[in-house]
Amino acid sequence: MAEETKQEAAAAAAVAEVAVAETKAEDKAVEVGEKADESAAAAAEAREEEEEEEEKMEEAVAEAGADEAAVIEGSTASFKEESNLVADLADPDQKALAQLKDLVAAALAAGEFDLPPPPPAPAAEEPAPKTDEPAKSDAPEAEVAAESSEPKADETVKEEPKTDAPAQEEPKAEEPAKEEPKTEAPAAVAVVEETKAEAPAAVAAAEEPKAEVAAEEAKPDEPKPEEKTVVVAEEEGTKTVEAIEETAVPAAAEPEAAPAAEPKEELIWGVPLVGGDERTDTVLLKFLRAREFKVKEAMAMLKAAVLWRKSFGIDALLGADLGVPELENVVFYRGADREGHPVCYNVYSEFQDKDLYEKAFGDDEKRERFLRWRIQLLERGIREQLDFSPSGICSMVQVTDLKNSPPMLGKHRAVTRQALALLQDNYPEFIAKKVFINVPWWYLAANKMMSPFLTQRTKSKFTFCSPAKTAETLFRYIAPEQVPVQFGGLYKEDDTEFSTSDGVTELTVKPSSKETVEIPATENSTVVWELRVLGWEVSYGVEFTPDAEGGYTVIVQKTRKVPANEEPIMKGSFKASEPGKVVLIVNNPTSKKKKLLCRFKVKSSTESSA
Repeated sequence: MAEETKQEAAAAAAVAEVAVAETKAEDKAVEVGEKADESAAAAAEAREEEEEEEEKMEEAVAEAGADEAAVIEGSTASFKEESNLVADLADPDQKALAQLKDLVAAALAAGEFDLPPPPPAPAAEEPAPKTDEPAKSDAPEAEVAAESSEPKADETVKEEPKTDAPAQEEPKAEEPAKEEPKTEAPAAVAVVEETKAEAPAAVAAAEEPKAEVAAEEAKPDEPKPEEKTVVVAEEEGTKTVEAIEETAVPAAAEPEAAPAAEPKEELIWGVPLVGGDERTDTVLLKFLRAREFKVKEAMAMLKAAVLWRKSFGIDALLGADLGVPELENVVFYRGADREGHPVCYNVYSEFQDKDLYEKAFGDDEKRERFLRWRIQLLERGIREQLDFSPSGICSMVQVTDLKNSPPMLGKHRAVTRQALALLQDNYPEFIAKKVFINVPWWYLAANKMMSPFLTQRTKSKFTFCSPAKTAETLFRYIAPEQVPVQFGGLYKEDDTEFSTSDGVTELTVKPSSKETVEIPATENSTVVWELRVLGWEVSYGVEFTPDAEGGYTVIVQKTRKVPANEEPIMKGSFKASEPGKVVLIVNNPTSKKKKLLCRFKVKSSTESSA
C-alpha cells in the first residue's frame, strides 16, 4: 500500500502541474512549480529532505481522504475580473498602459514584429546559370555596350567624338549624378578597362547590362578627364577609378534620405495593436496583468506572442480542415456561465477509447495534428465567442473532467506539455474560472503540495471538487439548463421541447422528507415537464388536482422508487380538461440531502395542436 500511495502521489504531482499551466497563461507560477519539482528530484540524494517530503505527502493524503466528498478549493476567495475601462484603472496602471502603447508603436515602426527573413542558402548557386540569360534577353543593352567599346579601340577616332559628345549632352550631365545608384561605380570601372580589350568588355556587359547604360550617362560628367584617361589609361588607371568612385558615392547617398513607409497594421485576435480602436486597450491590459503591470516584461511577452503566431501560421490554421471529427467530444464549447462567459469542457475520459487515443497520439504526425487542432479550437472560440470591447466578455470558463482520465506517462505526455506551454505563453488572462470536476483523492493531495507555489490570484481562479460534489459545484457558476446532462445538468443537443432559455427550478430535498412541485394548469391546456434528482434513490410520483370543490384527484404517474442507475431525466405531460394543478412529488427516504431540478411549460390547446 505504501508503494502504491507513493506512485499515485507522484502521478498526482504531474497532473497537478498540467492543470495549473493550462489555466494560467500569464502566471509563471507553474514554471516555479516545475523548477521546484526538478530541484526536489535532484535533492533525492539527501535522505533527510526525501523523508520530509514523504511526511508532507502522507499528511496531505490523510487530510484529503478524511473529507473527500466536501473538498472545494478556491471558492472562498473567488476571482473577480477587473474592469477594462481605462477610466476605472488606477493611476499607475493607466501610466503603464500608456507606456506599453508607446513601446508597441516604436516596435512596429522598427519592424520588430516582423519575422526575420529566411537564410539565403540557395543564393550562391543562382549566379552560374544566370550569366548567359541577361546577354540573350537584354540584347539591345548589350549592343549599346558593344558600340561604346568599338570606338574606344581607336584612340584617334575616339578623340573627336568624345570632345563633341560632352558638348552635346552638357544639359543632361547633372541628371545622372542625382539618379545613379551605388552600383554605377564598379560599372564605370569596367567601361574604362574596356580600352585594353574588347572581350572583357563583352563579359562585363553580359554580367551587368543595366549598369552599362548608366555608366555611359556618367561619361559626360567629366569630359576632360576622359580624354586623359584614354591617353594615359595604363599609367593613371587607379586615379580614374578613385575619381569615379568619389563622384558616385555622394550621388547614391540621396535615395537613403527618402521618407520611410508607414508600418503595416498588426492584428492579434482581430484587434489592432495600435490606433484608436477601444479593443486595443483590452488586449494590452491582458499582457500587462499577466506580468503584474511590468511594462518591459509585458512588451516582451506581447512581441514573443505575435512572432509565434506568425511562425505557427495562426491565420491559415483558422480555416484549415484538420480532419479530426472524432475529437469533438473531447474538448467543446457549451453554453455560458451565470455571468455570460462561454464555457469550454475538457473531457479526457474519452481517451479511454483505445482507437481514439491512437488516432490522436499514435505517432509524431498525429500528435502534431492534435496540437494544431487544440490551438485551432481555442482560436475559433476566442474569435467567435469573446468580445474585446471594454465592457464585453473577453475571457472564458474552463471545466476539466478528470474522471477516468488517462495516465500522465502515456504517448500524449509530450504534446500535452507542449500545448500547455503555448497556452501559458501566448494566451494571457483568458481564463475567468477553472473548475476541476470528478477529482480523485490523490489529485487533491497533489494540489495541496502545489498550492504554496501558486499566487493568490491563480488560486482564486481554481475550484476542485470530488465526484460527489461535481454537479453542485458546477451549479454555483453555471445554471443547470446550461450544464450538459453528463455533468448533472439538463442540457441536451437534441431536445425539441426545452432550450437553455427555459429556466430551471432548483430545490433541495432534505433527508427523510418530501418535496412537491406544483404546476398550475388552465382548461384544455397541456402541461409538459422534466425532472431530475441527482443520484435518485428517491420515490417519484405525479398527480392532478382540480380546482373545483369535490373534484377527483387524478393519478398521472403512480409513485415508484427510482434507482441510482435510472435514466437521468424524467419527462412527462398531462392534458387538463379543467383548471387545476399538476403536482410532482419526490420523497427522499435516505439520510442524505438530494438536489432536485425541474422545469415545465403550460401550452394552450392551439399551441398543443401546432
